[in-house]
Amino acid sequence: MLADDSARRGRTALRGHTGTAAARTPGKAGKRTARRPAAVRRRVTLRSGLPRGSGLRRLYERARRTWDRPLTAYYLILGSVLLITVLGLVMVYSASIIKALELSLPASYFFRKQFLAAVIGTGLLLVASRMPVKLHRALSYPLLALTVFLMVLVQIPGIGVSIGGNQNWISLGGPFMLQPSEFGKLALVLWGADLLARKQEKRLLNQWKHMLVPLVPVAFLLLGLIMLGGDMGTAILLTAILFGLLWLAGAPTRLFAGVLAFAACVGAILISNNANRMSRLACTGATDLGPKGECWQAVHGIYALASGGWFGSGLGASVEKWGQLPEPHTDFIFAITGEELGLAGTLSVLALFAALGYAGIRVAGRTEDPFVRYAAGGVTTWITAQAVVNIGAVLGLLPIAGVPLPLFSYGGSSLLPTMFAVGLLIAFAREDPAAKAALAMRRTVLGKGAGVRWKTMRRRVKKRPSGER
Repeated sequence: MLADDSARRGRTALRGHTGTAAARTPGKAGKRTARRPAAVRRRVTLRSGLPRGSGLRRLYERARRTWDRPLTAYYLILGSVLLITVLGLVMVYSASIIKALELSLPASYFFRKQFLAAVIGTGLLLVASRMPVKLHRALSYPLLALTVFLMVLVQIPGIGVSIGGNQNWISLGGPFMLQPSEFGKLALVLWGADLLARKQEKRLLNQWKHMLVPLVPVAFLLLGLIMLGGDMGTAILLTAILFGLLWLAGAPTRLFAGVLAFAACVGAILISNNANRMSRLACTGATDLGPKGECWQAVHGIYALASGGWFGSGLGASVEKWGQLPEPHTDFIFAITGEELGLAGTLSVLALFAALGYAGIRVAGRTEDPFVRYAAGGVTTWITAQAVVNIGAVLGLLPIAGVPLPLFSYGGSSLLPTMFAVGLLIAFAREDPAAKAALAMRRTVLGKGAGVRWKTMRRRVKKRPSGER
């Protein structure tokens, strides 16, 4: 009897232990959920809006895990920039053929120049992506000094070249021109990021004088040199970069509002005193050409977008580029994209710029290095603001500012500094500790995999005896 009681108690204990272990086993999803309190189950369901265990929720969780991986920003930047640049080369070739023939040039003239700039820009991107952060910071002051020097040279008669009413160019000989103000955006980002980072390390950014001086005076110096040449569009972008840096530095609302109000007053004065700028402002959202055709470009840009439909008229089949739409391969290349590739093409371009902007914000938000945060935020503000200004002008939502679509429009002076700036973002994304560990692990795994394959192939090649056929 004692033996039977002992055996029965052992079996009962074993049964209880097995049931408890099964309930705690990760693979027993149903038992684990059943033992959770109702409030916990409700919180799990409401977190994603999908019932737990459903296929949609599993898909959502998998997408969220993929989105939160350390290398997501790195691949988003690399992939979106590659696609934007390649699609831009295709559209530059398609949009510039008629313009080149009008000027008695070969049909691929503008495409070849843009392709050469893309090759050089890719080299700059690779160099910038491999440079350490300390070297980027050391480069900021020489780049700023060189940019100011070139922008002063532009205003000297006989050296500066005027195109489209704006004197912002320097001839490099032959068909090659340089616009120093495009490099001013990169110089302001790097120098401003280094300045604010050093002041943050010394705990000086809580004083408004240190936040504004010398950042705002130097930015106004660049703006003054740009406005001497009459380039209002680049001045707007430089102002956007300045505001982005101040916002990242934690400028108080009253200080931020004061600088914004001052810039708005200066901009209003400059616009009101120029008939060309006033006509551009008056043509915002226009659907009529006007009595003297002053809104010709804005209206024909809308015509190009409207005639594209869902999927466009086909690559190379644009009608507006046959002399109707001015600047089809530069400022209004987005309109030609809408006409030839339709709504699907334009939305694809917008999605690529949105992905690039998100990745830049993610890089700036996840770093502990103040220089990386300011520089990544400045580059993201620059590219995003320039895309918004260009696309908004084509859509009739903003005045025509005469700025190209970054990485997409024709223009080597715009492409080169932008590609270098994207290389900065890639370098910063690689410097993230989690991303650096993931890249190191991937290289290790690939190296071991290559060794295993090589050894396996050696084992498979067996030496046959001399007597075998």
